[in-house]
Amino acid sequence: MSSEATTKQPLLDARDVTVRFGGLTAVDTVSARFMPGELVGIIGPNGAGKTTFFNAISGVTKPTSGALSVRGRELGGKGPHRFAAHGLARTFQTPRVFGDMLVRDNIAFGLKFAGRRPRKYILWGEESSVPWVLRTPESILGLIGLSAQADLPAAAITPSQQRLLEIGMALATRPRMLLLDEVAAGLTENEVEEMARLIRRLRDELDLTVVWIEHAVTTLLRHVERVIVLHQGRKIADGTPRDVVRNAEVIEAYLGDEMNEDSVEAAA
Repeated sequence: MSSEATTKQPLLDARDVTVRFGGLTAVDTVSARFMPGELVGIIGPNGAGKTTFFNAISGVTKPTSGALSVRGRELGGKGPHRFAAHGLARTFQTPRVFGDMLVRDNIAFGLKFAGRRPRKYILWGEESSVPWVLRTPESILGLIGLSAQADLPAAAITPSQQRLLEIGMALATRPRMLLLDEVAAGLTENEVEEMARLIRRLRDELDLTVVWIEHAVTTLLRHVERVIVLHQGRKIADGTPRDVVRNAEVIEAYLGDEMNEDSVEAAA
């Protein structure tokens, strides 16, 4: 994250967000600010409220209480299309792609229907405010490494490639903030590392804010700059990887069985 980002307003500001389902409190007064250009990881044990928090800050689930603002505009309680219109894009634990459509057409769908193209432009290449790499299906597929699969049905590519395709579809909406929910799930160790490098590159090259939920903790800690830890719906830590892996409450709640000394040093 650049030093200038610390002087800007948050891209997304979540204040005391709570989500209840009947008598269950899934997210308990969680506050978090995400600044332009940050790469943030969210970790925690199963049932910690990570995905529910993602759903709340992307409009998928309406918070029971609390406030949400995107670039200073209050959006709490609004639908996901409103969050998308203000630059938020997300993926899901299970990739959501159009299996019967070609890989290329999945990207084209995002560009056409969710890319917020100004009406006065006829050609994608005339969108001067949009990075070149996000202007065409071909350029986006090249960015995520799926050029060779462009003319295959999305259902015919591997699960790991479908995860990449879903990221490409999210990028086609020209987001300012990308929310990634366990995009490394089911991948091999090498694929997880490749995914992490891609995420870092997307942040760097596109100047995105990226927030990444992941159970591949060791890999995540090597690549993110800030880590939020959730446990039983509460935020119990928010800091650098170095600080978080040495936090006694985090070790007791989650990392005790996940980390060793080598992992700690790698994250530091």
